[in-house]
Amino acid sequence: MKSSIALLAAAGALSGCYVIPLDAPHSPAAAIVPATQPIPIVLHARLYPLNETAGKTGALTAVVSDNANGHATFTLNYAGELLQGEASRVSASYPGFGKIHREVYNQSGGMPTGQRGIASAAGSRSTYVNCEYALTAPNRGTGACIFSNGAKYQLHFGS
Repeated sequence: MKSSIALLAAAGALSGCYVIPLDAPHSPAAAIVPATQPIPIVLHARLYPLNETAGKTGALTAVVSDNANGHATFTLNYAGELLQGEASRVSASYPGFGKIHREVYNQSGGMPTGQRGIASAAGSRSTYVNCEYALTAPNRGTGACIFSNGAKYQLHFGS
């Protein structure tokens, strides 16, 4: 019984103590690396005429400011009118996708493979443009555009 009391007394005396090794191995702190954020980029797109109506205006340059999350602003000057709008990446099952491409190229075939997208812009004098494109690389692609006056263009963009 005396040994039980001695054990309890020893346990009570040590109950508030902690044993800390003096030469404990230290592991380096884990480095915290933030997730990479998408980097917005500006692409210059070229639109090349494919019919007589487009030929009267000639080649055009558009600016696509891509915020790297599937959405961008889309601006261009058409016959002295600033057209402003947006571009968005869409799924392969997006309703009606391919209609502009087929109309511009007068064919019933499909679009080039790659991530698909649409772009639209409008101006203050009622001019508008609708485009479809396919990304062949992260920031490169081709497509087709139709303007409200019937002008048809081939679209190229990327670096």
